[in-house]
Amino acid sequence: MSIPAIPQRLTAPAPGWTVQADVVVVGSGIAGLTLALRYAGLDPASKVLVVTKDVLSSGSTRWAQGGIAAVLDPADTPVEHLSDTLVAGVGLCDEEAVRILVTEGPGALRDLIAAGAEFDTDASGELQLTREGGHRRDRIVHAGGDATGAEVQRALVQAVGEAGIEVIEHALVLDLLKDARGHAAGVTLHVMGEGERDGVGAVTAGAVVLATGGMGQVYAATTNPVVSTGDGVALALRAGAVVRDLEFVQFHPTVLWLGEDSTGQQPLISEAVRGEGAVLVDADGVRFMRDAHELADLAPRDVVAKAIMRRMRATGADHVYLDARHFGEEKWRTRFPTIHAICREHGIDPVADLVPVAPAAHYASGGVRTDPHGRTSVPGLYACGEVACTGVHGANRLASNSLLEGLVFAARIAADIHAGRAARGPSAVDAVDAVDAAGVPAGGPAGDDRPTGLIDPRARTRIQGHMSRGASVLRGRESLAEVSRALVNLRWTPVAVEPCTESWETTNLLTVASVLVAAAGRRQETRGSHWREDFPERNDERWLGHLDVTLTAEGPTMTYVPHGRRETALPHRLETDLVEAGLDPSALIALLETAEAEDVWQGGDVTSLATIPADRADTADVVARADGVVAGLPVAEAAFSHVGRGRLTAERRVKDGERVAAGDVLMTVTGPTRDLLTAERTALNLLTHLSGIATLTGRWVDAVAGTGAAIRDSRKTLPGLRALEKYAVRCGGGVNHRMSLSDAALIKDNHVVAAGGVAEAFRAVRDACPGLPIEVEVDRIDQIEPVLAEGAEEILLDNFTVEELARAVRLVDGRARLESSGGLTLRTARDVAETGVDYLAVGALTHSAPALDIALDLRGN
Repeated sequence: MSIPAIPQRLTAPAPGWTVQADVVVVGSGIAGLTLALRYAGLDPASKVLVVTKDVLSSGSTRWAQGGIAAVLDPADTPVEHLSDTLVAGVGLCDEEAVRILVTEGPGALRDLIAAGAEFDTDASGELQLTREGGHRRDRIVHAGGDATGAEVQRALVQAVGEAGIEVIEHALVLDLLKDARGHAAGVTLHVMGEGERDGVGAVTAGAVVLATGGMGQVYAATTNPVVSTGDGVALALRAGAVVRDLEFVQFHPTVLWLGEDSTGQQPLISEAVRGEGAVLVDADGVRFMRDAHELADLAPRDVVAKAIMRRMRATGADHVYLDARHFGEEKWRTRFPTIHAICREHGIDPVADLVPVAPAAHYASGGVRTDPHGRTSVPGLYACGEVACTGVHGANRLASNSLLEGLVFAARIAADIHAGRAARGPSAVDAVDAVDAAGVPAGGPAGDDRPTGLIDPRARTRIQGHMSRGASVLRGRESLAEVSRALVNLRWTPVAVEPCTESWETTNLLTVASVLVAAAGRRQETRGSHWREDFPERNDERWLGHLDVTLTAEGPTMTYVPHGRRETALPHRLETDLVEAGLDPSALIALLETAEAEDVWQGGDVTSLATIPADRADTADVVARADGVVAGLPVAEAAFSHVGRGRLTAERRVKDGERVAAGDVLMTVTGPTRDLLTAERTALNLLTHLSGIATLTGRWVDAVAGTGAAIRDSRKTLPGLRALEKYAVRCGGGVNHRMSLSDAALIKDNHVVAAGGVAEAFRAVRDACPGLPIEVEVDRIDQIEPVLAEGAEEILLDNFTVEELARAVRLVDGRARLESSGGLTLRTARDVAETGVDYLAVGALTHSAPALDIALDLRGN
């Protein structure tokens, strides 16, 4: 049976209608509606279009019971809010993003109040503040007791209506449209129903904002509404955007337990109930949270969920209880009227009865990776709210930070889009120039050759069942592997699948589930809301970092990105060595991450894992197999350090630039054998390549020794390796020409043609870039004098014979530096150098140098 890959584009009919907008916002929760209102306020003449899967008042926001966290009490401070958030995030919060949240949050909340949201106040008219799990201060505002989300949604929907913002309801977003540059240019969508617009259509826009909410429906039991099928994350993956930390799914610890067979959206018992004094007990009435955390029942959600699961396992129960009987009827009816009514509907009187609860899927802390302005890795595509991974939540969201995140980052995205459009100048619709005759932007369905596909909608319940059994609160190697196999098998269907809402949603669920399981299998530790039974401890040494995923034709590709890269990636000594060599440690780490993503997928180095015991350690020698000049030893050491997560130690026996002979030991590396062999290929790929460049450069340097001429390189380098390859040239004794097209002007023949002459081109560059070094390439003797007259500092003599070079040197007579390029060989190098030119430019140094044979030899026991 052939199993197809995850579709990179949904199978769908061609758009039958097109709408144009300046900004399209997909989603109608607090993030989406706040953004639409903010942008409309910044640019009243613009057209903002909101697309929502249900009616405008639906979505996850209205289900939020607890409230919004913000520093409003004079006794509270943003620093304390920041600290509580960082603690809950278990080392993986982006501190800059959190600082933005806690400092801009109070103002964003006041703007929401100004927009019409009404929060509960005390007798003096001041906002009532309460506390929830993980907060050490009272900083949660609420509305209607436990109906905060409903009030926020009401106020925003009303404001959107008053602002005249256009809305398309009952519309499922399908795929991102891109223009010829690869920038977001709109979306395709399907309107479910009949009306002015129905069926599949397209919205073209200069900016696309995903505010689609969560993906809780990937599990059988969740607090999320039925529309939360991960549509935004799946769209972003298909569009090529980076998705980060999808394994961190928060399970709300106190969801009303309705029986072991209950599935779908489950009633939430807000954390605010515990904030007001309710406690967790088991069937025997034991308060088990007292021994689990210093904050007891107000501990962060992951701590509470794990404690509940442990208690359930220890007692053989399938739920625990929430005891709030001491509240009395008045408090239940006034502070928590919604929860009180829900409990009564299910035959439970919280005034007199214990409330049965158990964890259920609640919130995705990971999502589409964004920067502090909400930008994703796809230009023009933004993400906000639960669909985004801003870095605020880390490995576990702090209670009531989610609505605040939507407010704060929606405002930042609106400002960023507006600033970008202002810089480009006014335009009716940015994407109009990308629309073809069919009304679909270039890169859309008409010209997109990415593989399409759909999943049988009957697989939906099976996806949810597998995820809840093996990838929920309790996870382990075997359970995740079983879920992974099941999800792969569900890609195949014996019948043709018709494009429809059910098949599109199921495809989105399978896409998200596949990435989530892959990330959960890769992260071999317990951290925050990710709990591995086979790796029960937090492991900062190996896993203090993020898992970034992109979708390719072969499936998900994953990259480990160290958190706080400069603090954790490389030893300080090694960073210093790289800097002194003229290399950027952070750029090298990015290169190593790309190499690791290519080399090691979810299964790891399967051969080493199968053949080498986990506790075995060895010493290995990096040995030259041929004579040459070595280059890249610090780079190779960085590869061993990065791939080995710091468990490998290296001792260099020689220095870069030294000549070595076959059999010489260049470096000794010691540490876990599995890590040694996993890192071997990346380290040797770089070391052999760079040493090959240094060796070839050394031969050219030897050929012209004593002439006064220097050997230098060109920009004929491999993408991403220019800095390293030019470093290798320096190790071989050569010198570098310009690094980029920006650090010096080089006028070549095509520039001369375009400008109408050499002198004209020279003057144009000098006028445009005063003070920038100007080099001019000539291919005839008669072009030299006009260039000299203009003041050229360096002249490149292209494909001159030895005799012509000698004439040029006499003509210039020291008035400019001269470089010979084109047609050079080692055999003629000395003759060229003896003409008196200053440089011989040899593109072959970086373009086609053979690798120096270097190997890694384990010493063995």
